[in-house]
Amino acid sequence: MKGNVFLVGAGPGDPDLITRKGLRLIQEADVIIYDRLIPQELLSEARPGAELINAGKAPTKHRLSQDEINQEIVKKAQQGKQVVRLKGGDPLVFGRGSEEALVCVEHGIPFEVVPGISSAFAVPAYAGVPLTHRELSRSFTVITAHTADGINYEALAGLGGTLVVLMGAKSLPVWSERLIQAGMDPETPAAGIEWGATPQQRVVEGTLQQLSELTAEADLQAPVTFVVGEVVRLRAEGVRWFDLLPDYVLRERAV
Repeated sequence: MKGNVFLVGAGPGDPDLITRKGLRLIQEADVIIYDRLIPQELLSEARPGAELINAGKAPTKHRLSQDEINQEIVKKAQQGKQVVRLKGGDPLVFGRGSEEALVCVEHGIPFEVVPGISSAFAVPAYAGVPLTHRELSRSFTVITAHTADGINYEALAGLGGTLVVLMGAKSLPVWSERLIQAGMDPETPAAGIEWGATPQQRVVEGTLQQLSELTAEADLQAPVTFVVGEVVRLRAEGVRWFDLLPDYVLRERAV
């Protein structure tokens, strides 16, 4: 008898942002296959005896390849186990969840997708940067810049609104410069947010032209979420909140 697979979004970093359904499935799972960027506190919710498999997924070093992850999902489900594939953010937003769903389809394994809060909007929110704001931004665009290739910079430069760039720390000098070359104002406000929605969160602010230099000076390391647009100004105008919380609150969240 085949088990079930649940592709669960763990949220962006703060363990309190897991959905009620996601938390229940973690507590009931026989097997949890998890990524590096999940809130590690969620693993303490697993029931005694549950098998925990670290899939890794660091930017340049994967503990398991995607093919190996797919094989683990199938193998455990074919053993009749309830499998939770726990992914940072949302499983279908740059999370390869659809690839894992298709593997389940191929092997006739029932699955469900449990959406999570995406870092694309949650991390800017924790940094005090709303993606939309009346008279400043009526839209936002999210891209991955794992590599700087395959991006229509001319289209992005002309869209207006807010641009969110995920997985773009390594390629930052290239994509920021190419946006400017494509016509985006180099003085556009911009921010880089390291380990957003966690007690380790750090933020740099400046302009698009300064962003690469500021990120390097602060030695921000992946995961970093970048936001480009006029809404970044609102952080300094008072929307900034998370990194102003008392230290004891942040320490409690880290326990």
